[in-house]
Amino acid sequence: MTASFTRRTTAARSRIAAVSAIAVAGALVLTACGDQTNSGSQTTEGTKSTSAPLFDKLPKKYQDSGVIKVGTDAAYAPMEYEEGGKIVGIDPDIAAAMGKELGVRFEFTSGTFDGLISSLNTGRQDIVMSAMSDTKARQQGLDDKGKKTGEGVDFVDYFNSGVSLLVKKGNPQNIKSLDDLCGKKVAVQRGTTYHDTFKKQATKCEQDGKGKLTIEAFDTDAEAQTRVKSGGAVADLNDYPVAAHIAKTAGGGNDFEVTGDQTEAGPFGIAVDKDNTQLRDALKDALNAIIKNGEYQKVLEKWDVKDSAVTEATINAGQ
Repeated sequence: MTASFTRRTTAARSRIAAVSAIAVAGALVLTACGDQTNSGSQTTEGTKSTSAPLFDKLPKKYQDSGVIKVGTDAAYAPMEYEEGGKIVGIDPDIAAAMGKELGVRFEFTSGTFDGLISSLNTGRQDIVMSAMSDTKARQQGLDDKGKKTGEGVDFVDYFNSGVSLLVKKGNPQNIKSLDDLCGKKVAVQRGTTYHDTFKKQATKCEQDGKGKLTIEAFDTDAEAQTRVKSGGAVADLNDYPVAAHIAKTAGGGNDFEVTGDQTEAGPFGIAVDKDNTQLRDALKDALNAIIKNGEYQKVLEKWDVKDSAVTEATINAGQ
C-alpha cells in the first residue's frame, strides 16, 4: 500500500462485513495453503454470453473459456475472505459486477499474498485482485531495494484507501504514530508495503537514536493480528477499511482499536500481465461500465466503504 505510511504491498491497504473470528483465527488456516493452490477456489456469478455488452472486448481465450482466473489472498476482510467455503468480500463483488458486463465468470483462488504476482507471471492466474496497491515499483517489477525481479505488471485502478495502525484495545502503549513505535516490536504481513513502511521506520528510529524497532513478519495478516492481540507486538498496519472492520468486529469489538490518522490514500489495482493489454483494457471498460450504471456504488454501499470509490477507471495511476 508512501511517505509516512504505505499499503499492503502493494500496499494497501487493501486485505466490511464478517471477519472477527475469521480474520484472527480462521484465516490462519485459510492462507496456510502457501503459494497459489486450488484450495479456497471460488467462482463469482456471471455467465459466458455473447449478449453481454463488452464480451467482444475480451481476448478470444476468455471468450472461449468463459472464465478469468483470479489470484487473491482470501484472508483480508472485508476486501476478500472465506465464509462458508466461498471467497466473498468487496473484490469478489466488484468482479462479479464486471463479469456481467463482460459475459464471463471471475474464478477466485486463494494463495499467499507475496506469491500472487509470480502466479500471474507464470500464467497460473490471469489477473490478481487482492487489495493490491498500485505502485511504480510493482509496475516496473522492482523489489523493495530497487532490484529488477520481473517484467512488472499493469494495474486497472478500482479503489482508494489510506492506512492506519491497529493496536490492542485500550492502546496500552499509547501508540499514536509511527514514531511511537521506536524501541518496540510490531507485527505485519510479509511482502506488503506495510512491511516496507515498518522497515523504513526502523531505519528512522535508529538514525534518530530512539531505540530499535523490531519487526515480526508473518505469511498472513491474521497471524500479525494474533500477535498484537496477545501483547507480543504493539501494532499492526493495515488499510483503513480493514483496520476499522477488525476493530469493530474482532472479539465483539473488544480486541483492537485503530489509532492515529488515516494517511495518504492510494489506489488498489487489478494486476494484469503487461503483455495482456487487451484484457487490461476490457477490464477498464467493464469497471467504467459498472461505475456508470451504479452497480459499483451498490457494492461499496453494501460494505460501507463509499469514501473509497473512484469516479473512473485508470491504468497505472499509482506512485
